[in-house]
Amino acid sequence: MKFLIINGPNLNLLGKREPGIYGKSSYQDLCNMIAQYTAEHNSTADFFQSNHEGAIIDTIHAADGVYDAIVINPGAYTHYSYAILDALKAVSVPAFEVHISHIDQREAFRSISVTAPACVGQIYGLGFDGYLRAMDHFLGEPS
Repeated sequence: MKFLIINGPNLNLLGKREPGIYGKSSYQDLCNMIAQYTAEHNSTADFFQSNHEGAIIDTIHAADGVYDAIVINPGAYTHYSYAILDALKAVSVPAFEVHISHIDQREAFRSISVTAPACVGQIYGLGFDGYLRAMDHFLGEPS
């Protein structure tokens, strides 16, 4: 399988930003872990991170017909980006939404995802492993 891993705002600051919530591992550590996992499963992953909504939307549009699946952590856009919701619905590439933290145990606004309805599933609270479990969904692996 060919995966596109999309990470939204502030995820480039993993390891620095609120390590008590997001852990001490860096964004590069996350990418390395996913790359190793996909290699072990005869798959590939391309990575995209942006703090800009339009760039994320453009990347989703460009994924159509190129990737087998999208694993997306929209960051704060999760809670209000109907534009990302529409982009995910507009392409034929299935997506799975991932969040590192327990979004249901944080501020009330974080428990609402406007992007999840365009995804085949949502997982949160498993740290970086959530990305692997989302890929397992597409790989047919037991979670």
